[in-house]
Amino acid sequence: MTDATRRTVRTLVQTAVALAVLLPAIIDASGIPSTLPWVAAALAVAGGLSRVMALPGVQALMPSWLRTEPSRDDELRTLDRTDGGGV
Repeated sequence: MTDATRRTVRTLVQTAVALAVLLPAIIDASGIPSTLPWVAAALAVAGGLSRVMALPGVQALMPSWLRTEPSRDDELRTLDRTDGGGV
């Protein structure tokens, strides 16, 4: 996969996730009734996508640039080892 393709895919995924998170607020602010079938379906899909992407198993499968929480390895790498103290 070329760099341009990676950037495009990353941008599309980030945009889809952002819209999924913001969709309830956008619908509420626009005054569109959330009881309309297509609006309700869009909100259900957005909520489901947000929920699934927050699962730890899904987070582990995503590339690091798409994760919302640092991996355990990243946390261990950031430990301060300059104090010279032991356990």
